[in-house]
Amino acid sequence: MPKTSDLKKVLIIGGGPVAIGQGCELDLLACQAIELLREQGVETILVNSNPAALSADAGVADTTYIEPLTAASIVKIIETEKPDAVLAAFGGQTALNLTSALAREGELDRLGVRVIGADPSAINKVEDRRVFKETMEQRGLPTLPSEVAESIEEGLKAVRRIGFPAIIRSAYTTGGAGSSVAYNVEEFVPMVAAALKSSPICQVMVEKAVLGWKETELEVLRDMQGGGVVVACAESIDPAGVHTGDSTVVVPPLTLSAQQIDSLKATALRAADAIGVVGAAGVRFALDPDSDEIALMGASVCVGPLTTLSSHVVGAPLGRAVAGLAIGLTVSEILSEKKGDASLFYAVKMPRFAFERFPDADQTLGTCMKSVGEVAGIGACFAEALQKAIRALEIGRSGLGADGRDEPVESDALRSLLAKPNPSRLFTVRQALLAGIAASEIAELSKIDPKVVESVGELVDFEKGLEGKSLVDLHSTELEQAKALGYSDAQLAFLLETEEEQVRIRRKVLGIEPKSAALGGNEFYSTFGPVASDTTPDGRKVVVLGGGPNRIGQGGEFAYCRARALRALAEDGYQGIAINANSAGLTTDPRVTSTLFVDSQTAESILGIIDREKPEGIIVQFAGQTMLQLARLISKAGIPILGTSIDSINRVKSPAKFADLVKKLGVQRAPSDFATYSDQALAKANKVGYPLLARAARAAGGQAAEIIYDAPDFEAFLASGIEVSSERPLLLDRFIEGAIEVGVDAISDGETTLICGVMEFIEQAGVHSGDSACSMPPYSLPAHVVDNIKEQTRRIAREIGVKGLMSAQFAVKAGEVHLLEVNPRASRMLPFVSKATGADWAGAATRVMLGKSLAEQGLTSEAELKHVSVKETVFPFARFPNVDVVLGPEMKSTGEVMGINATFGAAYIKAQIAAGQNLPERGTAFVSVAGRDKSEAIEIGRKLAELGFEVVATKDTAKALRDAGVEAGLVSKIGEGRPDAIDFIKNGELDLIINTPSGKKPRMHEVTIRSAAVARGIPIVTTMAGAKATLFGMQAIRSHRAEVRGLRDYHQ
Repeated sequence: MPKTSDLKKVLIIGGGPVAIGQGCELDLLACQAIELLREQGVETILVNSNPAALSADAGVADTTYIEPLTAASIVKIIETEKPDAVLAAFGGQTALNLTSALAREGELDRLGVRVIGADPSAINKVEDRRVFKETMEQRGLPTLPSEVAESIEEGLKAVRRIGFPAIIRSAYTTGGAGSSVAYNVEEFVPMVAAALKSSPICQVMVEKAVLGWKETELEVLRDMQGGGVVVACAESIDPAGVHTGDSTVVVPPLTLSAQQIDSLKATALRAADAIGVVGAAGVRFALDPDSDEIALMGASVCVGPLTTLSSHVVGAPLGRAVAGLAIGLTVSEILSEKKGDASLFYAVKMPRFAFERFPDADQTLGTCMKSVGEVAGIGACFAEALQKAIRALEIGRSGLGADGRDEPVESDALRSLLAKPNPSRLFTVRQALLAGIAASEIAELSKIDPKVVESVGELVDFEKGLEGKSLVDLHSTELEQAKALGYSDAQLAFLLETEEEQVRIRRKVLGIEPKSAALGGNEFYSTFGPVASDTTPDGRKVVVLGGGPNRIGQGGEFAYCRARALRALAEDGYQGIAINANSAGLTTDPRVTSTLFVDSQTAESILGIIDREKPEGIIVQFAGQTMLQLARLISKAGIPILGTSIDSINRVKSPAKFADLVKKLGVQRAPSDFATYSDQALAKANKVGYPLLARAARAAGGQAAEIIYDAPDFEAFLASGIEVSSERPLLLDRFIEGAIEVGVDAISDGETTLICGVMEFIEQAGVHSGDSACSMPPYSLPAHVVDNIKEQTRRIAREIGVKGLMSAQFAVKAGEVHLLEVNPRASRMLPFVSKATGADWAGAATRVMLGKSLAEQGLTSEAELKHVSVKETVFPFARFPNVDVVLGPEMKSTGEVMGINATFGAAYIKAQIAAGQNLPERGTAFVSVAGRDKSEAIEIGRKLAELGFEVVATKDTAKALRDAGVEAGLVSKIGEGRPDAIDFIKNGELDLIINTPSGKKPRMHEVTIRSAAVARGIPIVTTMAGAKATLFGMQAIRSHRAEVRGLRDYHQ
């Protein structure tokens, strides 16, 4: 049927920053939706706060707003743009909650705007736990025993009837936020309190915990006529009780019978019909493995990770499908684009965790999601798909074990690990089988289906069959079988006690090569399985390497850059080939990429694709830190690296060569050195001097970086297990305390260098730039200092011979500029810089790599900004109780937001609001700072008082404030009397907290205060620089309200 005839203009609400439970998939699917709507003649408006969102680039939608995702912003945009409808299905939980709130408050009716797709009624039926249960029961659909509670007292009554163990689920939240499993009353009370706090409507469901049952999720598409279809059925390997986002998931189901799948499909369609959603619905079930009983656990009415995985499975862009359904197209019409056949392969989705960034966090998996990214492995059989997915995680594993990296574990410890869900549980299953623990016991302890354990057992048996054999002894059929089971060359080298390169050579001699198998359209995967080889599109080919799974330090920012690069390649007549196993990545959209390989990015995988595709070159500049390491291997294989040469990259990434470069240019740099083995590290650290910044070379996001204040601290750092070798040198730089950090992005064609942007970081040097807020242009640096930084950047680019993008970090103290670091690639700041300037820097850099000069592209001058852009970061601390929120040189943020306005203060406050830091306009401010910060705290306290805040402080800080004439109330330190700071926090008596750490190792009571503030949503600032910027923002609120303007308006 034709689209709804009265629909001329639609507002799409984006998802905001990447966070646990809500990732890059929303951006990918929003791009598809906008494309479909514009094809259908619908004018599109998009609002988002995420600068790394491709869908939020000016020109993707007809009109774009970079604004905080708040009810006030949405109302202002609707009043300005007057859309006919709002589409919330592409903004995740953020958009659903906003839409539901606007409907409850009557704003949508007042403005005369309807909601299409997932309307307020459908949203309420899945998000309000009481309404969901009633809706399903009215249709005779099975649910688990449960009751809804809106207070602790109601929760206690409910759990007495439900019994223990019980799952507590919070309403209107994402990624299982606020949910938990309680085994007794003592645990239950604080868990319910936390769940009620996390729910926007202060509601929880107390549900019978079916912890040993299987969990499945089905993706349903439904149209306005009531027609529906199940496009994917995904089975979680982990049992119910582990959030599906944290579980390994397989499509099609591995252990379910055809009868069970048919029953689930029929029930899912009935559930979607009861909800009344038009578009996509994810319907979740628990299934009793002993009786085949099924029960609905919940549903969603927005696109999500399963939507993107389903897109690969069916070979159709489901973002387009969901948008088409919302405007009146039918299921049969939108599935005309379907090209895939899911019966020909297995897809395994695996979560990527970041516990290495939060060593104090509990790694036990449960109902509250903790993973920060995901990958997909696709193969002709389950084993191949699983081992490919493990490699794609980029956690240093070559597959499911058999790589020399398993640590020996006693049988009793293995049993304990099996009983506790954790990120390594499938590895533990393998180790348990090798240790002789029976498969039946493993299944019983882990609640993982016996068929999955059996599949792992088949791999163990195969490996045992290789014992005592050498590579030359191995028959070609055995090698073929090994590759079909997903074993990498690296694993086989370990099992056969040889080198990886020797395995590769032997394979090629025997003609055992991977094939390109089609998923549908221009999507492919590499396989050694018994499938036909498919032909990829012809043309001049260029490979763009992906960045792997989203993780802390390397995420959606690089996906944005790759998407822009691939579009530039297509516009210039090239076949852009993307290699990426990040199932939610932008470059896994077949409409962004000419040819897509959903594959892991190991040297073996990349070289296999290159052998088949024979590209003219490879682009590595948009793949983040990890891919620069692969660039050397690729270059050695004789494949051209486009853009900045490997020799130039080595001049920057080799510590010795970089030191020579700095010396040659006469650039000022703090004392620095590097160590290639532990025994020399201490002597070199003492020579550099303390305090110093120690960090591993070529690590993403400052991983394992630490500021060290003396020799004993350094010895403890070395003893913590940090790897030091010639391959991974330890970099040692004198730390410049109190310096302002500055970041620069630049583009060069080898002759001309243009500065894309200069950013002043608000947190002082020592906080990772990826975790610090920043301003563009700089808000406090003198013009001559900025000019100096720009000139130094140009000189470095010229000397290195950069062709494409380069980023550099500087520290400024007392007017002196010190070089910190240079990276010959795109920085994570590039999407932010692109939106701030209105320029496609990634596309321009791609054309430089193809041989076009900047002048030939019309790029001859640098942007002069008339507005201020501020980037702020978003952290996952609420997911990890008792982890300190203080920032340092190791990056911890998952996502970012952007604020734009005419002044720094207004832009900063927009960014804070967008990041969820709802700064108060009045109330009580608690100030407790380290001794070194007392003098600055006086001015902070004075300005807070001038703004009308009541200032309270701990004893020493209060004395300093009072001595300077600032009135300050007294709050007891923890352990020095009651009420103390924690009492004030728990009683809701504090509206803002400024608390800086007392030293390198914060005291336990400081961590307790900061953790309590995060748990209760109280804005907390942990640096003096951040406190000063916060005051700028508060003053901006008082002086005038920040304006709401379209992105293009800022660039005119």
